[in-house]
Amino acid sequence: MKRRTFLKTVGAAGAAALSAPSLLAADQPLEKVAGLPRRVLGRTGQKLSVVGFPGLALTHYDQEKGTAAIHDAFKRGVNYFDVAPAYGNGQCETKMGIGLQGLDRSQYFLSCKTKKRDKEGARQELENSLKLLKTDYFDLYQLHHLVKPAEVKEALGPGGAMEAILEAKKEGKLKWIGFSAHTTKGALEAMKGFKFDTVMFPINFVEYYTRDFGKDVLALAQEQGAAVLAIKPLSWGTWPAGTQRTRQWWYRSVEELADIELAMRFALSQPGVVTGIPPSFLDLLDRTIEAAKAFKPLDEPAIAKLKEMAANQGSIFLREENMVALNQTPWSPYPHSPHECA
Repeated sequence: MKRRTFLKTVGAAGAAALSAPSLLAADQPLEKVAGLPRRVLGRTGQKLSVVGFPGLALTHYDQEKGTAAIHDAFKRGVNYFDVAPAYGNGQCETKMGIGLQGLDRSQYFLSCKTKKRDKEGARQELENSLKLLKTDYFDLYQLHHLVKPAEVKEALGPGGAMEAILEAKKEGKLKWIGFSAHTTKGALEAMKGFKFDTVMFPINFVEYYTRDFGKDVLALAQEQGAAVLAIKPLSWGTWPAGTQRTRQWWYRSVEELADIELAMRFALSQPGVVTGIPPSFLDLLDRTIEAAKAFKPLDEPAIAKLKEMAANQGSIFLREENMVALNQTPWSPYPHSPHECA
């Protein structure tokens, strides 16, 4: 497909964003299921739990525990399940596919991703993901971990992953299209090239209050009518030197229920944010579900407390942002790097 023709097709596919209804405001009444709020996912009309199930967590648990966790989360109101081939090299897709058995497919929202940037690779990965997850379709399919503007252009084509995604949508194998990104440049480049249904991006109090990270992405998503899926909402930044690590993970998370409640209040109070994915540990998922049940929009005392907590904390994305600015390939020394995570 010629680039001019492809870009015209891309633009037409995303034109509906211009007439999208206003996104759910943080102070609007929320539907609740088992006490957990749900919000409308932008122009899709779907209602998602404000807490999503982190598929990457399944790397830490055997099938029995993973299946039990999936069913328990569903009973507690979680209907949004997120996974990707990069999570455990397909291990998490396999476990989630088994774990979701027994649940009514029409009652949960399943999202998957691809890190492939070419049409053929993306199509093969999508088909394999459908097989592993034992489903005929994805509610949401996303370009995974967009970083550099050059790779965004490659993925959007011609001959890129987006061609495969658009074909799969026509075939009924996916309903809506999104992306995940860890850099501002990557996210903005993607949104300028295609009107996505969803934008998955770090929406976190430390990153936001210490360096305004996320503001530009939130603003453009709201302008385009794209729903925002918040990743890393519980991050407390890098592990401070000399701090004993409570778990082996590449960033520090808030862990006390009161702090989790504050962190989720921040993320869910930002314009266009529909849901948040907690860190990939089942105990943190449990606490996040409980904290989100008590959600209320931010007020001045909460903002003051969050700014106090964010002060002097290290960014987990600054290095990646800087490397992209220098046109270098980002990397991470952590055992679970941002390249693996949402």
